[in-house]
Amino acid sequence: MTQLDYIKDLAKYGLENNQEKLVSVVNDLIEYSKTTKKLNLAIQLQALVKESYKGNENQKLVKVGSPAFYRNQEERETEELILQKLTSDYTFANLVCAPALKEKLHYFIQEQQSQQLLSMYDLPVSNKVILHGPSGCGKTLASYVIAGELKKTMVVVNLGAIVSSKLGETSKNLARIFRKAAMEDCIIFIDEFDSLGKVRDYSQDHGEMKRVVNTILQLFDYLPQTSIVIAATNQVEMIDDALLRRFDLNLELDIPTAKQVKDLVELTLKSGKFKFDKVNSADSIMKSAVGLSYYSIQKTLVTAIKQSLFKLKNENETIPLKTTVNTGIWKVLIEDEKKP
Repeated sequence: MTQLDYIKDLAKYGLENNQEKLVSVVNDLIEYSKTTKKLNLAIQLQALVKESYKGNENQKLVKVGSPAFYRNQEERETEELILQKLTSDYTFANLVCAPALKEKLHYFIQEQQSQQLLSMYDLPVSNKVILHGPSGCGKTLASYVIAGELKKTMVVVNLGAIVSSKLGETSKNLARIFRKAAMEDCIIFIDEFDSLGKVRDYSQDHGEMKRVVNTILQLFDYLPQTSIVIAATNQVEMIDDALLRRFDLNLELDIPTAKQVKDLVELTLKSGKFKFDKVNSADSIMKSAVGLSYYSIQKTLVTAIKQSLFKLKNENETIPLKTTVNTGIWKVLIEDEKKP
């Protein structure tokens, strides 16, 4: 069978409301996706099947106060702490950064993929990463690359739901998230980690913050090696030293160099559908873009591509399959981005 055949069967049994056959076809499609190297599709389908089973279990009537009642309540409360659960298609091919940083990430991935070998020699596996640096320097993208390379589900923590004004509640919420990660062997991604792991100032009475930091230290110590924690922050100096020491990999990401700006532009135009109308002007703009973040440079270039297409359309010109990017538009956008 081809993928199209599976899709037809899915539509047929879905319209017939034949859940048994529908689930059977989904499972067959998962196996087919694995054999045809479409691993991301297989992972996403497996996650959908798993969520479906959970949903069916939650729909069953349970007696208030019974173990099942509390188990369902715990699951609901934990889901509220998750901003997003995702699988990633990103790989190292999508990441532009300093060569030394990419090498360290490669080594981290290799450790995770060699757990069986390392366990034979009683060697620990690195599973805690902190990414720090200015805004827009690629911390979130780096986390997506780790998830994509390892084919692991990533749970993005809802920081607003985690932090609570109730005494001890923040620590309980963190423990719930870490339990879920341990059960599902997934990646926990915590952005703005400095809001949780602030330096413990024993000269002042910040009892709740001290409790939160102590809780994170304990959770880190007992995190299974098959689970991963990735923390990101713009203010690493605010994080408690004891917490920083717990991270196996401490990576500083910075704004791009002239070479990395060029690499980023080439990656953005890699589809081959776009090229600059004036190559010399594009080179000049790239040099002027040094000092901006990866995010700002890519954002302005993508906007310039879209505005170039709209300009051609408004001028009633036939838009070719391979079209040009108006460097004049991009220059203005870069200059606006550089304004304080």
